[in-house]
Amino acid sequence: MTDTASPTYALRRRLPSGRLGDVLFSLGMVARVPYFGTIMPLVEEMTPGYCRVSAPKWFGVHNHIGTFHAIAACNLAETAMGMLMEATVPASHRWIPKGMNTRYLTKATTRLTAHAELAEPVDFAAITEGADVVIAIRILDTAGTEVVHCDITAWVTPA
Repeated sequence: MTDTASPTYALRRRLPSGRLGDVLFSLGMVARVPYFGTIMPLVEEMTPGYCRVSAPKWFGVHNHIGTFHAIAACNLAETAMGMLMEATVPASHRWIPKGMNTRYLTKATTRLTAHAELAEPVDFAAITEGADVVIAIRILDTAGTEVVHCDITAWVTPA
């Protein structure tokens, strides 16, 4: 990062490490962004350039055939992308999702884990007008099979 951390990332770093901190942060995140609560996310790792978020398979995310609904998986991808951006984008800049390209690769029959990573490093000092930043999200089932892949484009501008 080229500047001070976002308030969200600063809060995460102040919480205890491990499961307790993950749960406390995730509950706070859902209080701030209630729609994310529909998938009951757990932010397991959040560092600049990477974020891992899991979500249980429960009846609230089921589709008509009893698997993890495709749009619930997109919600998981956006949650992971958002927390990656909060950990990565310095307080001198802001971001907003601009687009999502999603590929549904196979049925998701278990809990899912989203791994969000920057497609390439970002030089925030060079962003003076605005720039697209692409975040790749691999969504895996408990066997490690990628069931959904998303590339989310965020628009980043100076604050």
